[in-house]
Amino acid sequence: MSERFDSSRAPEPVGLYPHARRVGNLLFLSGVGPRERGSKKIPGVELDSEGNITSYDIATQCHSVFKNVRYILEEAGSSWENLVDVTVYLTNMKKDFPTYNKLYAEYFKDNQPCRTTLEIGSLPTPIAIELKCIATIGEKR
Repeated sequence: MSERFDSSRAPEPVGLYPHARRVGNLLFLSGVGPRERGSKKIPGVELDSEGNITSYDIATQCHSVFKNVRYILEEAGSSWENLVDVTVYLTNMKKDFPTYNKLYAEYFKDNQPCRTTLEIGSLPTPIAIELKCIATIGEKR
């Protein structure tokens, strides 16, 4: 048995899926990007008239995606401290990993979940980072 969660603060999903799903005391988050709720705006991204990325700021996107993950966790009854596993997708590992890794260390200095970081060719929207997370729910780790 599982329970669906949708955040009123995180960006709307770009497909037919919930922000998160609870199974037992685990909360599984769908992929979360840096978009802003209620708009197509992506913090730190400049697009041309055809919607192609002309430039982006990975630090701005990191801050935004971490904020969106926190929104989902909190609204589903969990917390940042309850994250146990984080999978990170970057579209440019060589260029973006140093900045992302530095910011990740700041955000996760007290809670250090397991982590996997992968480079992929693209994401469904013009973003450079997406997180897939698992957290406990209902109790502190």
